[in-house]
Amino acid sequence: MSNHELKNASTTPGLPLSLGLGPVLEKADVAKHPRALDRRSLMVAGLCIGLAVAMTPIARALMGLIGLITNLVFYGRVSFDLVSPAGTGLGLLMLAVPVVGSVIVGLMARFGSKAIRGHGIPEAMEQILTNDSRIPVRMTFLKPLSAAIAIGTGGPFGAEGPIIATGGALGSLIGQLIHVTADERKVLLAAGAAAGMTAIFGTPFSAVLLAIELLVFEFRPRSFIPVTLAALTAIMLRPVFFGTEPVFHIAQLAAASPAAIASYGLEGVIMGVFAVLIAKSTYFIEDLFEHLPIHWMWWPAIGGLCVGLVGLVSPHTMGVGYDNIERILSGNFVGTALLVFCLLKFVSWSLALGSGTSGGTLAPIFTIGGSLGVLIAEGFKAVAPGMDIDVRMAALVGMAACFAGASRAFFASVLFALEITGQFNTLLPLLAGCCTAFMVSAFLMKTTIMTEKLARRGHHVPSDYVPHPRAS
Repeated sequence: MSNHELKNASTTPGLPLSLGLGPVLEKADVAKHPRALDRRSLMVAGLCIGLAVAMTPIARALMGLIGLITNLVFYGRVSFDLVSPAGTGLGLLMLAVPVVGSVIVGLMARFGSKAIRGHGIPEAMEQILTNDSRIPVRMTFLKPLSAAIAIGTGGPFGAEGPIIATGGALGSLIGQLIHVTADERKVLLAAGAAAGMTAIFGTPFSAVLLAIELLVFEFRPRSFIPVTLAALTAIMLRPVFFGTEPVFHIAQLAAASPAAIASYGLEGVIMGVFAVLIAKSTYFIEDLFEHLPIHWMWWPAIGGLCVGLVGLVSPHTMGVGYDNIERILSGNFVGTALLVFCLLKFVSWSLALGSGTSGGTLAPIFTIGGSLGVLIAEGFKAVAPGMDIDVRMAALVGMAACFAGASRAFFASVLFALEITGQFNTLLPLLAGCCTAFMVSAFLMKTTIMTEKLARRGHHVPSDYVPHPRAS
């Protein structure tokens, strides 16, 4: 065999491209033969499963506490069922309830922890990016308690943001009590958040993706496998604590035609603009509060007063509002009544959030986005009566597209809407609407409703899912 044949043989070792590549790889902390999972990964996965076992009853307790406070202050009865404040007979006294609740939250923030203010996810992101995922222990109970008081007294928020923050705080606490690396603590934080969201909504897939897109900032097995196991554990335990009924009852939706998919894509373009306006408006209101000549502890009381005033006009704007989402998705809540409700809900939520009280953003954004989706569909039909668009599907697309545009959690937005409907027919319209909304939002706004606060503090928030430099 000739020398030329020996060089070209399949068993001939490859020649190095660079003699200095080895030191470069070592300096970059890149493993030569990385393993997808190792023994440490199994240990972290076990901790995440145990974390989910704890988080599911905690989520149930939070929802029960919100129900208890709502029933006590608005109806004078003891019950743990979630109800809307809209049926109360308090009259003008209803104005005082959110003010009192907001004062209590302000006092908790002043003398407990200022970090309970806001909707929780940006605060969790900040701890991941700047403090090795170390969340103070007191946040584990202060955040859910303050959120329960704020929402139970009429605050126009959802419970999912606070429970995500609570799950993250509990995961971080476990990661501080047990000797783990900063990366492993981050996974525990994300797993707690995913378990909490799964317990509330019964949407494990979107909970995992939300954790990846907003908390983990990477896509690798040693991160998403433990988080997935936590979400699976929570969904298996959910029937025990929440029952088998879905959060939203949605009628069967027909498959969309190619023309309809194009219509939902166009809807997404409009929703992307609205998502930017929603995000910028909330921070504009927050800036206005910053200029008030009073201590920030009293700002939530002003927000509570606004909530009460809006509630007198439209009581359904108060509270968690999951019933509003169901009404919007039914296609029976339309026209001028929906337009007025949407505007008032946005005013109430943005003023309350900007005042620095405690509450979530997911449910309000879904409510506002779904309302806008219906109104956009009605506008399309008025301009072009023959346009192939279903108002109910437009509501679902608007809900998901608004969140995708505001948060840039693209996959989580699509899968959340898909999971709550349980209908594969919704996938293509959701992809079309969320994709265009994401694109418009990304071009019009550098930050998101989740990252603007962090950017203002000088923090860089990753936008690509890449492994952490310390990964091995």
